Amino acid sequence: MTEHRYGLGDRGPAVAEIRTKLVQLGILPPTEESTESTESAVDAVFDQRVDQAVRQFQQQRGLTAHGVVDSETYRVLEEARWRLGDRLLSYVAGHLLIGDDVGTLQRRLLELGFEIDRVDGVYGPKTEHAVKEFQRSVGAPSDGTCGPATFKALARLSPIVTGGRADALRESERVHRSGPRLPGKVVVIDPGHGGADRGCSANGLSEAEIAFDLASRIEGRLAATGVRVFLTRGRDASPDEATRARFANETNADLVVSLHVDEHPNPQASGVATYFYGTAGSDDDMRSTLGERFAGLVQREIVARTDLRDCHTHAKTWDLLRHTQMPTVRVELGYVSNPGDASRISDPGFRDVVAEAIVVAVQRVYLPPDMDTPTGVLQLGELIR
Repeated sequence: MTEHRYGLGDRGPAVAEIRTKLVQLGILPPTEESTESTESAVDAVFDQRVDQAVRQFQQQRGLTAHGVVDSETYRVLEEARWRLGDRLLSYVAGHLLIGDDVGTLQRRLLELGFEIDRVDGVYGPKTEHAVKEFQRSVGAPSDGTCGPATFKALARLSPIVTGGRADALRESERVHRSGPRLPGKVVVIDPGHGGADRGCSANGLSEAEIAFDLASRIEGRLAATGVRVFLTRGRDASPDEATRARFANETNADLVVSLHVDEHPNPQASGVATYFYGTAGSDDDMRSTLGERFAGLVQREIVARTDLRDCHTHAKTWDLLRHTQMPTVRVELGYVSNPGDASRISDPGFRDVVAEAIVVAVQRVYLPPDMDTPTGVLQLGELIR
C-alpha cells in the first residue's frame, strides 16, 4: 500500500479499505458497497464521492489536498482511526506510537495541568514523562504506560484549565521568560532539498541552490544580532525530514525556519506562503500557537517589503513541522515556474530583502506589545546596536 498512489478511477481491495476508513471517520457516508463482502472488494471504485472525501480529510489534517491517497495520506488515515482506550500507549525509542488517541491523551494531560510542549499526536519522551507524573499523582504505578487503570483515572478527573488552550498559555509564558533580546537564542535554518535532490526547477533556477543561498544570507544576519545559528545541511547534502527535525531538536533551538520555493503547471501561479504545524476542521485542532504567530510575522514582513502576491499562512502536518519540538515555519518563497517570481528570486538584492524580513520576524516573536513595531518598519541595523 505504501508504495502505491490511489486516485479517481482506481478500483480494487485497497480502494475498498480506503472507503472503509473514510466511512469510519464519518467523512464518507456509508453505502451498500462500503459494507459488501471481501469477495466484491475487487470492484470497489475510487469515484467522485471518494475523491471529495479524501480532499476533505487532507484539508482537515493539514495535508496537501490533491485527492490522491499516497503513502503520507494513507499513514495519516491509519493514525486517525485510533480512539483513546483502543490500545496501550507507551514510549518506545525508534518506534513512536502516533495517532489521534495520543493527541487526545496529550490534550487531557494539558487540561489537568501536566506539562506537554505541544499536542501533536506523537507519544515521545515528554509525553511519557507527563504520563508518569500523572500516574504518581493518582497513586498508580509510574511506568509511563497508559493502560486501563490510567484511562479510568483520566476519565474521572475534571480539568484544571478551562477556556483557552493550555499549550498556548505555556508557549506564551516560555517566550515571555526568554526575554526580548536576541543574543543567546538559537535558530535553525533549514535549506530545503540539496545534494542530488534539486527540488523545483524552472526558468534556470534550482530550489536547492536558492534555499541554500537564502539560508546563508539569513545565517549571517542572525549571527550579527548575537543569535546562535545552525543549518540543517551543507551545500551538497540532502537529509530527510526526520533527520532535519532530529537535528533541530538536538540543538534545543528556539525557532526553525525551513526555506523552499514552489512550482505549478500553470505559469500564472505566484506568490509567497508560510506554513506552521497544525490541523483544521474541528474543536480538537492540533497546532502550534506560537508557530502560527511566527508564520504570520514572517508572511507579513515579506509581503510588506516585496511585491510578491500574499498567499497567506496555512496549517500543515508535514513531518518537519510536526516532529520539531519548537515553533517551525516553512516559507514557500514564490514560484520558479512564474516568470515574474523567478525574476525576483534570482536577484541577490531581492534575497537580501527577504533575509532581513525573516530576521526581523524572528525578533518580533520576542518583543512584547509595548516594544513591537509596525510590520515592515523595523530594520536590521536596529537589532545589532
